[in-house]
Amino acid sequence: MSEAPVVTRFAPSPTGYLHIGGARTALFNWLYARGRGGKFLLRIEDTDRARSTPEATAAILKGLTWLGLDWDGDAISQFERAGRHAEVAQAMLAAGHAYKCFATQDEIAAFREAAKAAGTSTLYRSPWRDAAPDSHPDAPHVVRLKVPRDGETVIHDQVQGDVTWRNDQLDDMVLLRSDGTPTYMLAVVVDDHDMGVTHVIRGDDHLANAARQMQIYHAMGWAVPVWAHIPLIHGPDGKKLSKRHGALGVEEYQAMGYPAAAMRNYLARLGWSHGDDEFFTDEQAKEWFGFDGIGKSPARFDFKKLDNLSGQHFAVAEDAALLHELEQFLEATDAAPLTPAQKDRLARAMPHLKSGTRNFPQLIEKAHFVLSERPFIPDEKAAKLLDNVSRGILAELTPHLQNASWTRDALEEAVAKVAEAHDLKLGKLAQPLRAALAGRTVSPSVFDMMIVIGRDETLARIADTKP
Repeated sequence: MSEAPVVTRFAPSPTGYLHIGGARTALFNWLYARGRGGKFLLRIEDTDRARSTPEATAAILKGLTWLGLDWDGDAISQFERAGRHAEVAQAMLAAGHAYKCFATQDEIAAFREAAKAAGTSTLYRSPWRDAAPDSHPDAPHVVRLKVPRDGETVIHDQVQGDVTWRNDQLDDMVLLRSDGTPTYMLAVVVDDHDMGVTHVIRGDDHLANAARQMQIYHAMGWAVPVWAHIPLIHGPDGKKLSKRHGALGVEEYQAMGYPAAAMRNYLARLGWSHGDDEFFTDEQAKEWFGFDGIGKSPARFDFKKLDNLSGQHFAVAEDAALLHELEQFLEATDAAPLTPAQKDRLARAMPHLKSGTRNFPQLIEKAHFVLSERPFIPDEKAAKLLDNVSRGILAELTPHLQNASWTRDALEEAVAKVAEAHDLKLGKLAQPLRAALAGRTVSPSVFDMMIVIGRDETLARIADTKP
């Protein structure tokens, strides 16, 4: 008999951007499902109507799309399923697994204050738990889950191990509020069950919720999913990741120019490992990812490691894919789109732009020589390299380039010959030549640039430097 297919889910609340921690949770769920031929589902937990916004939902979908985390089917709205949630609560009520509680907020608050003053447990025990229905007043009430008072609840967690709660330490949590709306705790379980979720992979801040949610699974006689509660992400200082550590939203990393493949690779390594492997592809990650590689301690976000991985991904990326993602970066940062001519020149230059590049702003800076048009106005650093002596040597270089066959070896030989005549090292002549060709001090090799832009353009740019 074959095993049931794996179904995971990501269930963000649309109250803001897609947090980097949420993105990693989504990635872990995506990797686990995709690596096993399963489904990865998306649920928007929008029951908090005061804080949920369509803009936040759009930002979450946009962030997931940029990261390349495709989900199966349509995103599900938790709010739209409120009727189904209430239906399950009523079923538990009818079966005796839940009860109507008529205690007011003032009564509950008074109980807790008295318990605190007496130094006893503030865990509220409703007097309505075993009250006869004929004693119920005609008054507003909530519906509470009837949690067993004895025994234990054990979460068999794939990351944390077995975690045990005494049932007498769990409260009879509210399932339906007095206005008939379902609580988050009920909605999560009903949705996960109805969506066929087999594995719940989420932050370990939800571990206590699992103990309470398990009671609903048991009350309904539903299969309990596999739990995997992953440690949170901390900053370099070991404290919970916050704005003081830098960017928190996924869209900020796109705006900084990191390629999506590098972000997936880096986020996968935050709290999960596969031997000593740091750099890997999506296919490798899908094949390797499993709970046994997830650590119990919080991961620490490290921009240096992200930069390093990003550079490795630039180096191996396909030219066409980089060009496509560069266009997405320009759109995301509200920059001017590329013209057809710029795209054509960039496509020719891309093999020479990737090495040593760690983000798209760096790539754009290096690509200035093909993105701009003559005459090139050198920036401050480049202008210092184009003094009268350097301009004279470049003028002397011109006939050598006019007669050279346009290959890298021939160009290198021509420049080396002129440099030698002036008792200069090749690099010393390459500096003003770079300033003439790119107007910048950062660019690909001068010989690569000459090959890309061609003889006529090279000579024209050198001629533009004449005093």
